[in-house]
Amino acid sequence: MSLKLFKGMRIVAATHNPGKVPEIAALLGEDYEILTAGQLNLPEPDETETTFVGNAMLKARHAAERSGEVALADDSGLSVAALDGAPGIFSARWAGPGKDFAVAMRKVEERLEEIGATDMSAWFTSALAVAWPDGPCVVVQGEVHGRLTFPPRGDKGFGYDPVFIPEGGDLTFGEMEPAAKEAISHRTRAFAKLRAALID
Repeated sequence: MSLKLFKGMRIVAATHNPGKVPEIAALLGEDYEILTAGQLNLPEPDETETTFVGNAMLKARHAAERSGEVALADDSGLSVAALDGAPGIFSARWAGPGKDFAVAMRKVEERLEEIGATDMSAWFTSALAVAWPDGPCVVVQGEVHGRLTFPPRGDKGFGYDPVFIPEGGDLTFGEMEPAAKEAISHRTRAFAKLRAALID
């Protein structure tokens, strides 16, 4: 069996967020038919792993086994050095059931204030996993390092973008044009590794 992604292949994105489809299509290229787990009414698995890589593999395997198609999953989040890597794999959970990232960013700021942190270094991680229905799974990881700033700035991007300034820059991800952010983002770096492994 060839562990390659071929043009025209159907790929199930292990997400219930339809907004992820254009993003995945842009990063993978337009040569694939991308469906989401949500469109196929697949249940969402409990994310029981302790790492981004573990959760990405769990989600990809779950979608591949239930759909019978090759599946792609990502797990990503923000890690803060002074908070021992938190929120990390719980980045989305810190936003609560309403996925309100204003709440999550405030929580990060409050935790840093509680411990009197002066180190504002942080990094985003994206782990990508591609699983085949009969077993194999390929996983890669990309990171972008930088520092936090408060209050949040900018209304572009999503999640924790308004408080994160990438290394060498002075704009937050929330202030950067999408193309500028995509050129250096953790997800772009992970997709480059995935393409090298499975497409190029």
